[in-house]
Amino acid sequence: MIDTSPITGLILAGGRGTRMGGVDKGLQNFNGLPLASYAVMRLAPQVSGVMINANRNLAAYEAYGVPVWPDVLPDYAGPLAGFLTGLERCETPYLVTVPCDTPLFPLDMVERLATALAAQDAEIAMVSAPEQDGRLRNQPVFCLVKRELLESLVRFTDGGGRKIDAWTGQHRTVVVPFNLPGDDPRAFFNANTLAELRQLEQP
Repeated sequence: MIDTSPITGLILAGGRGTRMGGVDKGLQNFNGLPLASYAVMRLAPQVSGVMINANRNLAAYEAYGVPVWPDVLPDYAGPLAGFLTGLERCETPYLVTVPCDTPLFPLDMVERLATALAAQDAEIAMVSAPEQDGRLRNQPVFCLVKRELLESLVRFTDGGGRKIDAWTGQHRTVVVPFNLPGDDPRAFFNANTLAELRQLEQP
């Protein structure tokens, strides 16, 4: 096991939920509990502390007993706004991000990202997971990032940059595949619509 004390976890729950009809995704029920509950329960054992990035219903997220921070950028600027908020508040050398709408992500995810980051002397470790057609696809919202990249992200977003891939592409990034024997093929399936959420509930 790696030492997780230098890693803070950030749950990204700041989106508009447009494809779900504008609802707050993290508060939608999945098998009887809000999606955010699964994110907190699965991430907390893997890191030294958890924060949530949310832009509405802050009291509901604060009920999880972790710090809740709205975007530091205006107008729902996307996941990188969450990254920026998390890096500004992070007090450990590393930050790991997960979205609030992927309730089955692996319990060894952070360990595998951290191992790969150290082995490759990378600045960012990013999940790559199988799509429904079996092909691997990078999942940039599942990232382990060095806190020292904050200045780079400030420059990028100040210049109008909003695309995660464009920013991570500026740094030494290792892509970590999660398609090994025993890996759940649905581990990184995110529910963008309520129908997809119901589908994911099926065993």
